[in-house]
Amino acid sequence: MTTRSVYLDYNATTPIRPEVIAAMTEDFALYGNASSMHEAGRAAASRVEKARAAVGALIGAPAETIVFTSGGSESNNTVFQTMLLAGEGKERNEIVTTAIEHPCVLNSAEFLKSRGVKVTFLPVDPAGKVHLDDVRAAVNERTLLVSVMYANNEIGTIQDIAAISKIAKAAGAYVHTDAVQAAGKIPVSVDALGVDYLTMSAHKIYGPKGVGALYVRKGAPIEPLIRGGHQEHGLRAGTYNNIGILGFGAAAELALRDLSSFAAETKRLRIMLRDGLLERVPNVQINGHPLEVLPNTLNASFPGAEGEAILLSFDIMGIEASTGSACASGSLDPSHVLMATGVGPELAHGSIRFSLGRFTTEEDIRYVLDTVPPIIARLRAMSTVK
Repeated sequence: MTTRSVYLDYNATTPIRPEVIAAMTEDFALYGNASSMHEAGRAAASRVEKARAAVGALIGAPAETIVFTSGGSESNNTVFQTMLLAGEGKERNEIVTTAIEHPCVLNSAEFLKSRGVKVTFLPVDPAGKVHLDDVRAAVNERTLLVSVMYANNEIGTIQDIAAISKIAKAAGAYVHTDAVQAAGKIPVSVDALGVDYLTMSAHKIYGPKGVGALYVRKGAPIEPLIRGGHQEHGLRAGTYNNIGILGFGAAAELALRDLSSFAAETKRLRIMLRDGLLERVPNVQINGHPLEVLPNTLNASFPGAEGEAILLSFDIMGIEASTGSACASGSLDPSHVLMATGVGPELAHGSIRFSLGRFTTEEDIRYVLDTVPPIIARLRAMSTVK
C-alpha cells in the first residue's frame, strides 16, 4: 500500500479549513447558552447572528430568512413535512420532484406518498437534465411544491432552477431546491432562482459536520420538524450548536470570498482529469452534462470493471473516491441517478465519482492519471463481464 494520499471525495465531505478551525476554537470559550439573557448568553447569541448573516450572504438572502438545522437532510425533511401539513385536506396538495434527488428528498417524497399525497417523479435526459416541458406537463393548479436539486451530488449536472421556478410560480406552487452541492461552488442567489426554500450544509463547504441551514422566503409556510423551545423563532427547537454554527458562518464567508478562484481552479483540474482519462483509458464514458456541470465533479464509467473493485484498488494506491452518493454507499444497488439517465446496471456498477476540492493539486491529478489506467486494465482482464 502506498503512503501517498489523494482525496477526491469532496462531494461526500470536505476537510475543515484552518481558518474555520481557528474560529471554532475561539468559540470554545463562549460557553453561554445563546438563548440566555445574561452577558454570556448574549455573547453567544451575537456570534450566532453574525454567522446567520454570513450564511445568508452566500446565497443572497437576508439573515432573518436563515434557519439553522443539523444539516441538509433535516432541512429537506422540514420542507416536506411542512408540505404534508400545509396540504392536508386542501385541494392543492400535490408534489413534483425528480428521479435523481438525494435520498433524503426521495424518501421524504415517498413518505408523503404513503400518506396519500400524489407525488410525481420527473424523468431526466441522458445528461441528467430535467426537461422544462416535463415540468409544464406535471405542474397544475393542484401542485403545492416543486422540489428540484440545483446540482446533482453524483454526476454534477446543474438544473435550470430559475426557469423551473417560473413555471411553478405561474401555477401558484412553492419551489424548493436542494443546493447542498451548489452553494460555495457556483454562484447562488435565492432571488435570481426564484425559490421559496433552499437547503445548505456546512460540511460541504469546508465547515463542520452536524450543522446546516434552510432558507425560507418570507411568507412561505414553514412548520418545525423538531418542536420544543423558542429557538430559531420556534422553527427549530434545541440548544444552539454555537461552535458548529460559528464554523458554518466562517466557512460561508470564506466560500463567498473565494468563489470565483475556487470554481476556476477546480474546473481546470476537472478538465485535465477528464481529458486524461479519455486519452489513457480505452472505452470510458463520462456521465452528466458536458457543460452545465459543477466545476469540481466528474463521474466516469469504466465498462468491464466493477465499481467496488475499482475503489478497493484505488484505496490501495492512496486514491480516495466513491461510486456515487456517500449516503447510499452501503447499498449494492446501482446508482439511482445513473439508472435514471439511462445508463444500464453494468455501466452504473462500474462508475466512479471523482469530486475535486480546494486542496486538490495538479500533481494529484497527474498521479491519478498515471495510476488509474493499469488498474482498469487489470480489472478488465480479470472480469467475466465483456
